[in-house]
Amino acid sequence: MGKFMKGAAFALGLLTVAEAGGAAYFYRRTMKRNKAKVERTIKMSGTDWDQYRPFIGERKEFMLAQPHEDVYVRSEDGLKLRATYFPNGETDKAVICFHGYTSQGMSDYIGLSGYYLRNGYRMLLVDARAHGESEGEYIGFGCLDRYDARVWIQWMIEECGEDIQLLLHGTSMGGATVLMTGGLELPGQVKGIVSDCGFTSPKEVFTHVLHSMYHLPAFPMIQIADAVNRKKAGYGLDECNAKREAANIQVPVLLIHGDADSFVPCGMCREIHENCKDAKQLIVEGAGHAESYYKDTEAYEKALDDFVGGIIK
Repeated sequence: MGKFMKGAAFALGLLTVAEAGGAAYFYRRTMKRNKAKVERTIKMSGTDWDQYRPFIGERKEFMLAQPHEDVYVRSEDGLKLRATYFPNGETDKAVICFHGYTSQGMSDYIGLSGYYLRNGYRMLLVDARAHGESEGEYIGFGCLDRYDARVWIQWMIEECGEDIQLLLHGTSMGGATVLMTGGLELPGQVKGIVSDCGFTSPKEVFTHVLHSMYHLPAFPMIQIADAVNRKKAGYGLDECNAKREAANIQVPVLLIHGDADSFVPCGMCREIHENCKDAKQLIVEGAGHAESYYKDTEAYEKALDDFVGGIIK
Protein backbone atom coordinates (compact mmCIF):
# COMPACT_ATOMS: atom_id res chain seq x y z
CA MET A 1 0.00 0.00 0.00
CA GLY A 2 2.84 2.35 0.89
CA LYS A 3 4.56 1.71 -2.45
CA PHE A 4 1.27 2.32 -4.25
CA MET A 5 0.74 5.63 -2.48
CA LYS A 6 4.29 6.72 -3.22
CA GLY A 7 3.85 5.76 -6.86
CA ALA A 8 0.55 7.61 -7.09
CA ALA A 9 2.05 10.68 -5.48
CA PHE A 10 4.99 10.53 -7.89
CA ALA A 11 2.66 10.20 -10.88
CA LEU A 12 0.53 13.06 -9.61
CA GLY A 13 3.64 15.16 -9.18
CA LEU A 14 4.71 14.44 -12.75
CA LEU A 15 1.23 15.33 -14.01
CA THR A 16 1.25 18.59 -12.06
CA VAL A 17 4.66 19.50 -13.45
CA ALA A 18 3.50 18.66 -16.99
CA GLU A 19 0.34 20.74 -16.57
CA ALA A 20 2.30 23.69 -15.19
CA GLY A 21 4.78 23.40 -18.05
CA GLY A 22 1.98 23.28 -20.60
CA ALA A 23 0.32 26.32 -19.06
CA ALA A 24 3.60 28.24 -19.04
CA TYR A 25 4.17 27.36 -22.71
CA PHE A 26 0.61 28.43 -23.60
CA TYR A 27 1.05 31.66 -21.66
CA ARG A 28 4.32 32.61 -23.37
CA ARG A 29 2.94 31.91 -26.84
CA THR A 30 -0.23 33.85 -26.16
CA MET A 31 0.43 36.76 -23.84
CA LYS A 32 3.98 37.94 -24.47
CA ARG A 33 4.78 40.33 -27.28
CA ASN A 34 7.77 38.56 -28.82
CA LYS A 35 6.19 35.09 -28.66
CA ALA A 36 2.75 35.84 -30.11
CA LYS A 37 3.16 35.63 -33.90
CA VAL A 38 0.89 37.11 -36.55
CA GLU A 39 1.52 34.17 -38.91
CA ARG A 40 0.24 31.73 -36.28
CA THR A 41 -2.83 33.88 -35.65
CA ILE A 42 -3.68 34.03 -39.36
CA LYS A 43 -3.34 30.26 -39.65
CA MET A 44 -5.50 29.64 -36.58
CA SER A 45 -8.20 32.06 -37.78
CA GLY A 46 -8.76 29.87 -40.84
CA THR A 47 -9.54 32.74 -43.23
CA ASP A 48 -8.14 32.50 -46.77
CA TRP A 49 -6.84 36.03 -47.35
CA ASP A 50 -5.17 35.30 -50.70
CA GLN A 51 -8.50 35.64 -52.52
CA TYR A 52 -8.78 39.26 -51.37
CA ARG A 53 -5.25 40.40 -52.23
CA PRO A 54 -6.22 42.44 -55.35
CA PHE A 55 -8.93 44.33 -53.43
CA ILE A 56 -6.65 44.88 -50.43
CA GLY A 57 -3.87 46.08 -52.74
CA GLU A 58 -6.13 48.71 -54.34
CA ARG A 59 -7.34 49.96 -50.97
CA LYS A 60 -3.81 50.06 -49.58
CA GLU A 61 -2.62 52.20 -52.48
CA PHE A 62 -5.52 54.60 -51.90
CA MET A 63 -4.94 54.74 -48.13
CA LEU A 64 -1.22 55.43 -48.34
CA ALA A 65 -1.82 58.21 -50.88
CA GLN A 66 -3.82 60.18 -48.30
CA PRO A 67 -2.04 62.63 -45.96
CA HIS A 68 -1.16 60.90 -42.68
CA GLU A 69 1.27 61.12 -39.79
CA ASP A 70 2.42 59.12 -36.79
CA VAL A 71 1.22 60.43 -33.43
CA TYR A 72 1.98 59.35 -29.87
CA VAL A 73 0.47 59.38 -26.39
CA ARG A 74 1.42 58.01 -22.97
CA SER A 75 -0.78 55.34 -21.44
CA GLU A 76 -1.96 55.70 -17.87
CA ASP A 77 0.77 53.24 -16.83
CA GLY A 78 3.52 55.08 -18.73
CA LEU A 79 3.82 53.25 -22.07
CA LYS A 80 4.50 55.18 -25.27
CA LEU A 81 1.68 54.33 -27.67
CA ARG A 82 1.63 55.05 -31.37
CA ALA A 83 -1.14 55.58 -33.94
CA THR A 84 -1.39 56.78 -37.53
CA TYR A 85 -3.61 59.82 -38.02
CA PHE A 86 -5.42 60.75 -41.25
CA PRO A 87 -6.75 64.35 -40.87
CA ASN A 88 -8.84 64.02 -44.06
CA GLY A 89 -9.75 67.65 -44.54
CA GLU A 90 -10.38 68.30 -40.85
CA THR A 91 -14.07 67.37 -40.82
CA ASP A 92 -16.26 67.21 -37.71
CA LYS A 93 -16.50 63.41 -37.62
CA ALA A 94 -13.82 60.84 -36.90
CA VAL A 95 -13.29 57.14 -36.31
CA ILE A 96 -10.75 55.54 -33.97
CA CYS A 97 -9.87 52.03 -35.13
CA PHE A 98 -8.55 49.17 -32.99
CA HIS A 99 -6.93 46.13 -34.61
CA GLY A 100 -6.90 42.45 -33.78
CA TYR A 101 -4.51 40.19 -31.90
CA THR A 102 -0.87 40.29 -33.18
CA SER A 103 -1.80 42.77 -35.92
CA GLN A 104 -1.39 46.56 -36.10
CA GLY A 105 -3.48 49.56 -37.07
CA MET A 106 -2.16 50.06 -40.59
CA SER A 107 -2.86 46.40 -41.44
CA ASP A 108 -6.38 45.66 -40.25
CA TYR A 109 -8.06 48.77 -41.66
CA ILE A 110 -6.72 48.83 -45.21
CA GLY A 111 -10.09 47.76 -46.56
CA LEU A 112 -12.29 49.93 -44.35
CA SER A 113 -10.06 52.97 -44.86
CA GLY A 114 -11.70 53.37 -48.25
CA TYR A 115 -15.14 53.56 -46.66
CA TYR A 116 -14.24 55.96 -43.86
CA LEU A 117 -11.95 58.30 -45.77
CA ARG A 118 -14.27 58.59 -48.76
CA ASN A 119 -17.16 59.34 -46.42
CA GLY A 120 -15.36 62.27 -44.85
CA TYR A 121 -14.09 60.78 -41.59
CA ARG A 122 -10.86 61.68 -39.94
CA MET A 123 -9.26 58.35 -39.09
CA LEU A 124 -6.93 57.24 -36.28
CA LEU A 125 -5.40 53.77 -36.64
CA VAL A 126 -4.10 52.69 -33.24
CA ASP A 127 -1.28 50.25 -32.51
CA ALA A 128 -2.39 48.48 -29.34
CA ARG A 129 0.06 48.11 -26.46
CA ALA A 130 2.61 45.34 -27.16
CA HIS A 131 1.81 45.60 -30.89
CA GLY A 132 3.30 47.46 -33.85
CA GLU A 133 5.28 50.53 -32.79
CA SER A 134 3.63 50.85 -29.37
CA GLU A 135 5.52 49.89 -26.23
CA GLY A 136 4.55 47.08 -23.87
CA GLU A 137 5.59 43.52 -23.12
CA TYR A 138 2.24 41.95 -22.24
CA ILE A 139 -0.82 41.93 -24.52
CA GLY A 140 -3.88 43.61 -22.99
CA PHE A 141 -6.71 41.68 -24.73
CA GLY A 142 -9.00 44.66 -24.27
CA CYS A 143 -8.76 44.56 -20.47
CA LEU A 144 -5.84 47.01 -20.45
CA ASP A 145 -6.45 48.44 -23.91
CA ARG A 146 -9.78 50.00 -22.84
CA TYR A 147 -7.86 52.49 -20.72
CA ASP A 148 -5.51 53.21 -23.63
CA ALA A 149 -8.57 53.79 -25.82
CA ARG A 150 -9.77 56.40 -23.38
CA VAL A 151 -6.42 58.21 -23.74
CA TRP A 152 -6.73 58.15 -27.53
CA ILE A 153 -10.30 59.50 -27.30
CA GLN A 154 -9.01 62.45 -25.31
CA TRP A 155 -6.20 62.98 -27.82
CA MET A 156 -8.73 63.15 -30.66
CA ILE A 157 -10.89 65.67 -28.81
CA GLU A 158 -7.86 67.88 -28.16
CA GLU A 159 -6.73 67.51 -31.78
CA CYS A 160 -10.11 67.98 -33.45
CA GLY A 161 -11.98 70.23 -31.05
CA GLU A 162 -14.95 69.85 -28.71
CA ASP A 163 -17.44 69.51 -31.58
CA ILE A 164 -15.87 66.35 -33.00
CA GLN A 165 -18.19 63.34 -33.31
CA LEU A 166 -16.35 60.10 -32.58
CA LEU A 167 -17.00 56.54 -33.63
CA LEU A 168 -15.05 53.61 -32.13
CA HIS A 169 -14.48 50.66 -34.48
CA GLY A 170 -12.72 47.46 -33.44
CA THR A 171 -11.95 44.10 -35.06
CA SER A 172 -11.47 40.85 -33.10
CA MET A 173 -9.40 41.82 -30.02
CA GLY A 174 -10.11 45.40 -31.08
CA GLY A 175 -13.81 44.55 -31.17
CA ALA A 176 -13.61 43.39 -27.56
CA THR A 177 -11.59 46.51 -26.74
CA VAL A 178 -14.23 48.97 -27.98
CA LEU A 179 -16.99 47.13 -26.12
CA MET A 180 -14.97 47.08 -22.91
CA THR A 181 -14.17 50.77 -23.45
CA GLY A 182 -17.88 51.43 -23.79
CA GLY A 183 -18.34 50.13 -20.26
CA LEU A 184 -16.27 53.05 -18.95
CA GLU A 185 -17.50 56.58 -18.46
CA LEU A 186 -16.81 58.31 -21.79
CA PRO A 187 -17.10 61.90 -23.01
CA GLY A 188 -20.17 62.92 -24.99
CA GLN A 189 -18.16 63.17 -28.21
CA VAL A 190 -18.27 59.35 -28.47
CA LYS A 191 -21.45 58.70 -30.45
CA GLY A 192 -21.29 54.99 -31.24
CA ILE A 193 -19.36 51.72 -31.22
CA VAL A 194 -18.80 49.18 -34.01
CA SER A 195 -17.50 45.77 -32.92
CA ASP A 196 -16.54 43.26 -35.61
CA CYS A 197 -16.02 39.66 -34.37
CA GLY A 198 -15.19 40.77 -30.84
CA PHE A 199 -14.85 38.12 -28.13
CA THR A 200 -16.45 38.15 -24.69
CA SER A 201 -13.30 37.69 -22.57
CA PRO A 202 -9.74 36.34 -22.90
CA LYS A 203 -10.70 33.43 -20.65
CA GLU A 204 -13.65 32.39 -22.81
CA VAL A 205 -11.87 32.71 -26.15
CA PHE A 206 -8.79 30.85 -24.83
CA THR A 207 -11.05 28.08 -23.54
CA HIS A 208 -12.66 27.81 -26.97
CA VAL A 209 -9.28 27.68 -28.75
CA LEU A 210 -7.93 25.02 -26.39
CA HIS A 211 -11.01 22.85 -26.92
CA SER A 212 -11.58 23.33 -30.64
CA MET A 213 -8.05 23.64 -32.02
CA TYR A 214 -5.80 21.84 -29.54
CA HIS A 215 -8.36 19.36 -28.15
CA LEU A 216 -7.18 20.14 -24.63
CA PRO A 217 -9.16 20.79 -21.45
CA ALA A 218 -9.14 24.35 -20.17
CA PHE A 219 -8.50 23.22 -16.59
CA PRO A 220 -5.94 23.75 -15.14
CA MET A 221 -4.13 25.61 -17.93
CA ILE A 222 -6.44 28.62 -17.93
CA GLN A 223 -6.36 28.88 -14.15
CA ILE A 224 -2.55 28.77 -14.09
CA ALA A 225 -2.28 31.27 -16.96
CA ASP A 226 -4.74 33.54 -15.16
CA ALA A 227 -2.66 33.51 -11.97
CA VAL A 228 0.55 34.20 -13.90
CA ASN A 229 -1.07 37.01 -15.87
CA ARG A 230 -2.39 38.68 -12.73
CA LYS A 231 1.15 38.74 -11.38
CA LYS A 232 2.98 39.76 -14.55
CA ALA A 233 0.50 41.82 -16.58
CA GLY A 234 -1.73 43.04 -13.77
CA TYR A 235 -5.13 41.71 -14.86
CA GLY A 236 -7.17 38.52 -14.77
CA LEU A 237 -8.34 36.74 -17.90
CA ASP A 238 -12.00 37.23 -16.97
CA GLU A 239 -11.52 40.51 -15.12
CA CYS A 240 -13.13 42.40 -17.98
CA ASN A 241 -15.79 40.70 -20.07
CA ALA A 242 -17.39 42.43 -23.07
CA LYS A 243 -20.60 40.52 -22.42
CA ARG A 244 -20.87 42.06 -18.95
CA GLU A 245 -19.61 45.50 -20.01
CA ALA A 246 -22.20 45.65 -22.80
CA ALA A 247 -24.89 46.29 -20.20
CA ASN A 248 -23.11 49.51 -19.19
CA ILE A 249 -22.67 50.96 -22.69
CA GLN A 250 -24.55 54.24 -23.04
CA VAL A 251 -24.23 54.73 -26.83
CA PRO A 252 -25.60 52.75 -29.78
CA VAL A 253 -23.66 49.64 -30.80
CA LEU A 254 -23.31 47.81 -34.12
CA LEU A 255 -22.20 44.18 -33.77
CA ILE A 256 -20.86 42.37 -36.84
CA HIS A 257 -19.82 38.72 -37.06
CA GLY A 258 -19.34 35.97 -39.62
CA ASP A 259 -21.38 32.83 -39.02
CA ALA A 260 -18.43 30.68 -40.16
CA ASP A 261 -15.98 32.15 -37.63
CA SER A 262 -14.16 29.22 -35.99
CA PHE A 263 -11.70 31.39 -34.04
CA VAL A 264 -14.17 33.62 -32.16
CA PRO A 265 -17.51 31.81 -32.31
CA CYS A 266 -20.49 33.77 -33.58
CA GLY A 267 -22.35 32.78 -30.42
CA MET A 268 -20.23 35.29 -28.50
CA CYS A 269 -21.67 38.07 -30.65
CA ARG A 270 -25.19 36.92 -29.83
CA GLU A 271 -24.41 36.82 -26.10
CA ILE A 272 -23.07 40.37 -26.24
CA HIS A 273 -26.08 41.51 -28.27
CA GLU A 274 -28.48 40.19 -25.61
CA ASN A 275 -26.83 42.41 -22.98
CA CYS A 276 -26.69 45.64 -25.01
CA LYS A 277 -29.29 48.33 -24.36
CA ASP A 278 -29.21 49.69 -27.92
CA ALA A 279 -27.59 47.40 -30.50
CA LYS A 280 -27.96 46.41 -34.11
CA GLN A 281 -26.49 43.19 -35.45
CA LEU A 282 -25.17 42.03 -38.82
CA ILE A 283 -24.38 38.33 -39.23
CA VAL A 284 -22.56 37.69 -42.53
CA GLU A 285 -23.27 34.29 -44.00
CA GLY A 286 -20.20 32.21 -44.80
CA ALA A 287 -17.72 34.74 -43.38
CA GLY A 288 -14.81 33.49 -41.28
CA HIS A 289 -12.85 35.40 -38.69
CA ALA A 290 -12.52 39.12 -39.53
CA GLU A 291 -13.70 38.32 -43.07
CA SER A 292 -17.14 39.95 -43.01
CA TYR A 293 -16.16 43.20 -44.76
CA TYR A 294 -14.48 41.34 -47.59
CA LYS A 295 -17.06 38.56 -47.85
CA ASP A 296 -19.97 40.97 -48.30
CA THR A 297 -18.69 44.54 -48.67
CA GLU A 298 -22.08 45.83 -49.80
CA ALA A 299 -23.96 44.51 -46.76
CA TYR A 300 -21.23 45.68 -44.38
CA GLU A 301 -21.15 49.22 -45.76
CA LYS A 302 -24.96 49.42 -45.81
CA ALA A 303 -25.02 48.38 -42.15
CA LEU A 304 -22.48 51.12 -41.39
CA ASP A 305 -24.47 53.68 -43.40
CA ASP A 306 -27.68 52.83 -41.55
CA PHE A 307 -25.95 52.84 -38.18
CA VAL A 308 -23.96 56.06 -38.42
CA GLY A 309 -26.81 57.81 -40.22
CA GLY A 310 -28.72 57.78 -36.96
CA ILE A 311 -25.91 58.98 -34.68
CA ILE A 312 -23.46 61.13 -36.71
CA LYS A 313 -24.78 64.44 -38.05
